[in-house]
Amino acid sequence: MSVISLVIETPESMGELGATLAAELVAGDLVLLNGELGAGKTTLTRGIGVALGVRGAVTSPTFVLARTHPRERGAPLVHVDAYRLGSAVELDDLDIDFAASIVVVEWGAGMLDGVADSWLELDIDRPHGGDMEAEVEPRQVRVTGHGPRWAQLGWLDAARH
Repeated sequence: MSVISLVIETPESMGELGATLAAELVAGDLVLLNGELGAGKTTLTRGIGVALGVRGAVTSPTFVLARTHPRERGAPLVHVDAYRLGSAVELDDLDIDFAASIVVVEWGAGMLDGVADSWLELDIDRPHGGDMEAEVEPRQVRVTGHGPRWAQLGWLDAARH
């Protein structure tokens, strides 16, 4: 397991992190996003979508559970909101073609058993008790690579510099 910690200062920087991730993503990749409401999960996914060149706006799939964003070339981006799902079985019931898609799952902690051998997990922490007047507050992001596909995260560390 490989882990890198980042400080993301602005929503624009969160989108840029998404673009950096997108450069590494291929069909069959799974990205898990953890963080409370307003942490930046959808902003990061939007950055992935823009960099991948998906059609349509990337918005939170809260009410539809999963939204597929096709691309002119390459694997589609599937954006999942697993907040109302209770298990990996329910995630599997969404009938997502994991092998042929790039899948980003928000709120999916503990639901990846049997879904994939490798995934990239991002834990996004937003500050509490900080400056209530501040419009933008930095986020702490911990990126963890699980499985052989994400055993090395040196590409992400290099992108920070």
